[in-house]
Amino acid sequence: MTHTVEKIGGTSMSRVHELRDTLFIGDREGDDLYGRVFVVSAFGGITNLLLEHKKSGEAGVYARFANSDNDRGWHEALDRVAEEMIKAHEAVLDHPADIEQATDWVQSRIEDARNALTDLQRLCNYGHFRLAEHMLQVRELLSGLGESHSACVTTMLLQRAGVNARLVDLSGWRDEGDICLEDRITKAMERVDPQTEMPIVTGYAQCAEGLMREFDRGYSEVTFSKLAALTGASEAIIHKEFHLSSADPNLVGQDAVRKLGRTNYDVADQLSNMGMEAIHPKAAKTLRQAEVPLRVTNAFEPHDPGTLIDDQPAEDPAVEIVTGLDIIALEVFEQDMVGVKGYDAAILDVLKRHDVRIVSKLSNANTITHYVDSSLKTMRRVEKDIAEIYPSAEIRSRTLALASVIGRDLSTLRVLQRGLCAVADAGHECIGATQGPRNVDVQFVMERDDLKPCIKALHGEFIEEPRAALKSAA
Repeated sequence: MTHTVEKIGGTSMSRVHELRDTLFIGDREGDDLYGRVFVVSAFGGITNLLLEHKKSGEAGVYARFANSDNDRGWHEALDRVAEEMIKAHEAVLDHPADIEQATDWVQSRIEDARNALTDLQRLCNYGHFRLAEHMLQVRELLSGLGESHSACVTTMLLQRAGVNARLVDLSGWRDEGDICLEDRITKAMERVDPQTEMPIVTGYAQCAEGLMREFDRGYSEVTFSKLAALTGASEAIIHKEFHLSSADPNLVGQDAVRKLGRTNYDVADQLSNMGMEAIHPKAAKTLRQAEVPLRVTNAFEPHDPGTLIDDQPAEDPAVEIVTGLDIIALEVFEQDMVGVKGYDAAILDVLKRHDVRIVSKLSNANTITHYVDSSLKTMRRVEKDIAEIYPSAEIRSRTLALASVIGRDLSTLRVLQRGLCAVADAGHECIGATQGPRNVDVQFVMERDDLKPCIKALHGEFIEEPRAALKSAA
């Protein structure tokens, strides 16, 4: 017999009591309940409070501790985490004994974390120790609190409902010594039998490599994919609050979008590049190499098979999704660039040093343009560094947007030509457009204010119109 490894995101975790009656149990009985391993994220908003807000950047415990001139700021932030954790489990647990046990867990674990941070802060008052050298470990410690809490609460919730649920805590709390991620997972799972029990696994795993160092907030998907690969899962499943659809339904209309149903890892990589991750690209690589297919479902529609992502090519050319992203165009013009090597490498080195994510790029005889996902504040520093290397170059950053038409096979569809016409017919203009020979995506560059209407126009051209034509022909 085999099993699936399934991941639940933070927003869905805040409704885990609803998932108990649908996804976890539903109409299953007896042995049908098992053969599933669940990897859980922290309850919605908790990781933002522990680290920093993912979108707004508002400081959480980690950011306050890193920049603290006194103890007050991070202590208050940690108190707020405890309050919100308790609110989160009070909202999903029914039995008073479970609520009391979960609250005791929170208070104990939070105080342990507080003592650890206080001791570190005291130690770093001595000249031989530097707080900056320990901040990655602090970030790891804080991250594990959220997932350990949600996994503990979910296990109690399911046990109370009669499920043989088992907590598998990979956070390494109070463990001695560092072990690699593979050994951490293997050791934790060696006595677990998914066919007779339901493992509830923390999305964070403490390991010698340090998940936060390379993956930061994407660590739970890395744990999830590694667990699926190591245990030989038949499928890896990500449960979201929505289906993987042809566009944002809030933008093009709920009736206009369609569920993808089937796609491949090439498309998943393109979505990641556009900031619309179906799964972290490193996690996708792990699953692909292990030949484990990925399924993305709507957690609250448990009978819908969702979208299957594997390594198979498309049977017929088709556009599958239209999405977009606000970008900044970094343009470096240098008259002496023609025929001279090294300009691109130097610019890339600066972008890497400032941790700027490149979405796309183009170049001609004397100009190199990188379309990046960053802030203008960061780009001002980038411009300054490039100007020091090439003082005679003209360098500017410009806020733009990029819309992408994506599919497993776009050959024969004339996407570039039809897309430009669709945007023009909608009364807008593209500043630039690119199409590569691989035929998996075509990108259209435009002013930011034009992005939403252009996505709608492109979706209408490639997703809605072909469907309408088929209906009229029938």
